[in-house]
Amino acid sequence: MSDKSNDDVTTHVTRRSVLRRSTGVAAIGAASLLASPISASPAGAAPLDGASASGGDALPGSVAGIRIPDSALARETVRFARGVSSVTLFNHVMRTYLYSALLFDRRGVRYDCELAFVAAVLHDLGLLEAYQVPAERFEVGGADAAERFLKKQHMSDERVAVVWDAIALHTNMGIASRKRPEIAMVSVGSAADFAGQDLQQIPSDALEEILDAFPREGFKQDALDNILSICRTNPMSVAMHPFAEVGRRHIPEFPVPTVEDMLLAAPFEE
Repeated sequence: MSDKSNDDVTTHVTRRSVLRRSTGVAAIGAASLLASPISASPAGAAPLDGASASGGDALPGSVAGIRIPDSALARETVRFARGVSSVTLFNHVMRTYLYSALLFDRRGVRYDCELAFVAAVLHDLGLLEAYQVPAERFEVGGADAAERFLKKQHMSDERVAVVWDAIALHTNMGIASRKRPEIAMVSVGSAADFAGQDLQQIPSDALEEILDAFPREGFKQDALDNILSICRTNPMSVAMHPFAEVGRRHIPEFPVPTVEDMLLAAPFEE
């Protein structure tokens, strides 16, 4: 038992080290996955920071036929996300879960609802200035923030590691789609809301119900503003990241080198 636990920790640390240094370009594509569910684990509550952005309104029990998890951990996660996010961003993370659940249910994929929900609700913490880390991709800063929060809720290390991967990989569907469903779902759901990926597979009445429950509230402009803010305040975090394209288009003399620049600047004589 002890050896296995050490191996699991080593594997997680190694994977995290690689992802923190990864500068792969995000890919948007379809995912079709099959996996078995894992058991849920209880979680306790912990004090939350920040004032609620959208008040204490309770979430609906279900939207478009998708049940919204209501465990103690799910409720604390929602309270935390609402407390630190704008209404626009909170609605986005909720739509992310609902879109992904609809798409994966239609494919017959089995997944852990609580785990997928928590990962989706926390997946964009890295867009918030409080959770950004100099020269680190926003996905990694957000994954680290989610990890800290979930450890305070006494979530098991194994489940925290799944959430960490789901958040860190969510802009790279080419990788996320090869992982377990709860990881892939955050990538699939966020791509559906951000770029309309696979929305044609969602019935129009379900789509309308989701948008009624969690309106977009100017999401496109809000997302663009968040991207440009990161490009201005933490430019090296977007090196070889899709956000750099936005920075180069909108920010004069944007300092981040292109992939070609980095290749040609490598210190080798040829």
